[in-house]
Amino acid sequence: MEEVKQKSVRSYGQFCGLARALDVVGDRWSLLIVRELLPGPRRYGELAASLGGIATNLLADRLRSLESSGVVERRPGRISGVVYALTPWGEELRETIEALVRWSFPLMTSGRGGDTFQPRWLAVALEALLRGKTAEPSAELGIEVAGLFMTLRIDNHGPHVIVQPDQRPDTILEAEPEAVLGLATGAITLDQALSWASVHGDPSVVTTVLAGAQT
Repeated sequence: MEEVKQKSVRSYGQFCGLARALDVVGDRWSLLIVRELLPGPRRYGELAASLGGIATNLLADRLRSLESSGVVERRPGRISGVVYALTPWGEELRETIEALVRWSFPLMTSGRGGDTFQPRWLAVALEALLRGKTAEPSAELGIEVAGLFMTLRIDNHGPHVIVQPDQRPDTILEAEPEAVLGLATGAITLDQALSWASVHGDPSVVTTVLAGAQT
């Protein structure tokens, strides 16, 4: 790995891996910015919209800090402008974030309440919750939540989510996020989920790819 760039002036000042990691990503919003970039690069405006509670000057400050630390980099956009993306070192935070997502399960059982939700966040959550699950032969499930479509693929390497794929699988689950998360954690069965979700195609694909993953 390339030498990490100079850390932030704000520091715990401790010769400890955890403390030095928190020097880089421990500020408020920093890990949520990383979460936004795990499924792929995003424009500044897209980050601001998805992280609705962050002030624009604070977002700019956090991006500068993550960029100077070597976690985030700017790249040319596919059409024009600039997008923000994780560096290879920044991508290594996936394991940390997935572990926190799995650890958070007891905190999620109370439901959404008044909290905001972005369907893109499911892409990160599903890969975290299904990590270790495999399927042979591979299987694909389309998931449509709150207007966003993604494909969840399970193969012998584990789960992989593609947001807004070019092609749609034959089986599609339309559901509220609570139903998708409930299936992924094994907290509810497919029969229970169907009271607030619908399946277009073969229901057995939902079971193979998603339902009861943690059992």
